[in-house]
Amino acid sequence: MNPRRASIAAAGAALSLAMAFAATNLRGPVFIGGLERQAMAARDAAGGKGVKLAFRDRYGWLTRHPVLSGGKRLDAATRTRVAAAVAQVPGIGGISWAREGLAAAPALHCQDDVERILETRTIRFSEASARIDPASERLLDEVARALRPCVGSIIAVIGHTDAGGNPKANLALSMARANAVRWALVGRGIPADGLRAAGVGAKQPVPGLDPRDPANRRIEFSVISPAPVKPTPIDTPGPG
Repeated sequence: MNPRRASIAAAGAALSLAMAFAATNLRGPVFIGGLERQAMAARDAAGGKGVKLAFRDRYGWLTRHPVLSGGKRLDAATRTRVAAAVAQVPGIGGISWAREGLAAAPALHCQDDVERILETRTIRFSEASARIDPASERLLDEVARALRPCVGSIIAVIGHTDAGGNPKANLALSMARANAVRWALVGRGIPADGLRAAGVGAKQPVPGLDPRDPANRRIEFSVISPAPVKPTPIDTPGPG
């Protein structure tokens, strides 16, 4: 292929990926932003102006299950009323109050098992594409088996690229590939509601590698937190 045409084709593919990434991820923040505004209005109407609402979990992902914090000077009846008002906002999936002094989550071995599987092998994709290489299907079977004992936890699927090319296109490609792996795992029986896809582009190269090294093109998994299968609609512990 003519090098100039190849360059134009690559640029077009990168632009398409970037546009797809933007279209897919624009609706989420807009939706959650609307929920947040309605929830704040409900909170204020219930007398809870000192209460903070967090619509991102501690890993930065948007959530319909906000965590309430603060409001320690409010009495129990007011806290209950605030929680109920926020929980009744259409679209809210359930709320909880932040708790301090919780014990650390128990260790999960799925993380180590998946890392061992991927020590010498990589989930591969077609060039400049989020299409999973057929040769990686058996590897994904192994990954799914390793993750199955951790169903009920939050499992992050994180896409990485090397530093070559356009940073925005790399970010879009890493997210598209993470989503492709996420859906491949769903197809292998891992529940979708416990899987989170994230793309970081070239921001997190393998320690010790040149950021442009192709070995930075990879998918990583992180079992980050036990999660209840059915969130409690209103969880209202006492202040503190």
